Amino acid sequence: MGTPHWNAVTVRNPSTEREITMKRYIALLIGLTTVFVAGCTSQADVVSRNLSTAAEEFEISRRIVMFNGITDNYLLSIEGRCSIEVDALDNQLEVTCKVGPKAFEKHFLGLSDNVSYLVEQLQPVDANEFRTRVVFRPQTILPDVDLKTSSNDNNDVE
Repeated sequence: MGTPHWNAVTVRNPSTEREITMKRYIALLIGLTTVFVAGCTSQADVVSRNLSTAAEEFEISRRIVMFNGITDNYLLSIEGRCSIEVDALDNQLEVTCKVGPKAFEKHFLGLSDNVSYLVEQLQPVDANEFRTRVVFRPQTILPDVDLKTSSNDNNDVE
């Protein structure tokens, strides 16, 4: 009569199949939500972010003017490739300017209820309205370390 023939039978677990199906639906929902949220960003928002990134990279010339809101007098004007940061904790404006290939200046400008500032971009620049610009600097992961030892403090001792 011959040897018996065995057919492989696959036994499926209904609860496992439901879990897999649910995971697929969840992944699809997350993917669609991501695409929807990314698609809701206006061109103006993208350009604004790209201009801010360019300014933080010292690529945009700016004029920063401090003025007294009561007297309308200009207190200070800074022009150049400057980055600004508002330090609300110390109530000051921190302005960092690139003044040479590897030369920078940092200014701290106090803010009060009658002293404010205006930042003006001096020249138009090209900015992509469709792609957000991201700058990655691998050298910032490993910072420069200056080593000071007690022997460096006593240079006048022979």
